[in-house]
Amino acid sequence: MKKYELISEPNTNLRRVVALIDIPAIGVHKKDHGGMIESENNLSHDGNCWVSGDALVYGNALVYGDALVYGNARVYGDALVYGNARVYGNALVYGDAWVSSPLYIQGSRFALTNCKYGYIQIGCECHSFKEWEKLGVGIAKKNGFTKEQIDEYREYIKLFRKIGK
Repeated sequence: MKKYELISEPNTNLRRVVALIDIPAIGVHKKDHGGMIESENNLSHDGNCWVSGDALVYGNALVYGDALVYGNARVYGDALVYGNARVYGNALVYGDAWVSSPLYIQGSRFALTNCKYGYIQIGCECHSFKEWEKLGVGIAKKNGFTKEQIDEYREYIKLFRKIGK
């Protein structure tokens, strides 16, 4: 089900978002005008995500999940805004940037989190997904991990690769 439609605005290739349904979780009502996007590829119809105010989302950028972009914020390029993220004010998010509620897991030995796009930090070690797959067992053995803990962290790395960007 579509939650918004797009209407043309003069002097721009961007189009205004107009709510087709109420989205109570974020205070949007049917027929409310939101921010501007280039196409439906920039704002998901799923979840409670929304673009409002004078915010602009364009290029290959995508807002999804329960993320909000508002104020004078600009999101563009290949940027992703998702989870419960909020981008607002005069913020610029662009290129390969991603904005989200970070994935965090407390493992049996160390915590894991996204330290930057495409990377995982385990304890004090921050490496790309590929580096963890290649070097992870060696790093784990150097730190005294058991076979079971190595298997545990291997599964965490798979999860991060799948959903943690």
